[in-house]
Amino acid sequence: MEVKIGVLHTPREIVLESGQSAEEVESAVSEALSGKAQLLSLTDEKGRKVLVPAERLAYVEIGEPAVRKVGFGPL
Repeated sequence: MEVKIGVLHTPREIVLESGQSAEEVESAVSEALSGKAQLLSLTDEKGRKVLVPAERLAYVEIGEPAVRKVGFGPL
């Protein structure tokens, strides 16, 4: 699933492919924004962790799970 994170005072966004479900990502974002956690911590498909300070979050966009297409059919 693709996750885009906007960070305050940064012109580029963080984009990662996460193996976590939409509910898990949403829960982590909710905890960070409510003050329960000081960092938003997400793990990408390769096992790398992305940590963003909660007070620097501008937005988080949670995409739909990517379906990989195989073959020569029409897109």
